[in-house]
Amino acid sequence: MKIIMLGAPGAGKGTQAKKIADKYSIPHISTGDIFRANIKEGTELGKKAKTYMDQGLLVPDELVVDLVVDRVQQDDCSNGYVLDGFPRTIPQAESLDAALEKLGDKIDYAINVEVPDENIVRRMSGRRACLACGATYHLVHIPPKKEGICDNCGKELVLRDDDKPETVTKRLNVYHEQTQPLIDYYTTKNVLAEVDGTKDMEEVFQDIVKVLGV
Repeated sequence: MKIIMLGAPGAGKGTQAKKIADKYSIPHISTGDIFRANIKEGTELGKKAKTYMDQGLLVPDELVVDLVVDRVQQDDCSNGYVLDGFPRTIPQAESLDAALEKLGDKIDYAINVEVPDENIVRRMSGRRACLACGATYHLVHIPPKKEGICDNCGKELVLRDDDKPETVTKRLNVYHEQTQPLIDYYTTKNVLAEVDGTKDMEEVFQDIVKVLGV
């Protein structure tokens, strides 16, 4: 069961990817994790990626695909995997498909966690973080016991720049421009499934399980 998770920043696709990985005992793979692992282990691919990252440059698509394909050939992926945050663009998707095809493999499902932009802006702008201990809260879903104060260490909670409405809106615009075409791409491949991400987290997960049919 080879799965790709799609969805805008803040749609909750990372949370769902972890739940899928736990239920089906398959690895949850993000490109960030792959980069870190390869750099730490000093692999050839890791060294190449590091030369770009050290210069503050984006790692080229070909190299990212090589890293992902290398990762999905490892033993723990024999029953499948969940790719989270990759591919982000059509060229990445095409390169990934071509590389998997050479291995006699393919993606089984691309699951899009669909949430309207206004819901995401509202969801993200409700987040609060403690910069002292790293604890995170949400004004609606996980409020602190005392308004504006961290339960753990008593320090002030802040709205991070990343979660401010104007920043979230910018990120959503980039997402729609770059990643939205992937939805059309995977639709033509007959592997796209959409779930309503505005539902309760557990309900969203049950809808995904129905899609996977296992």
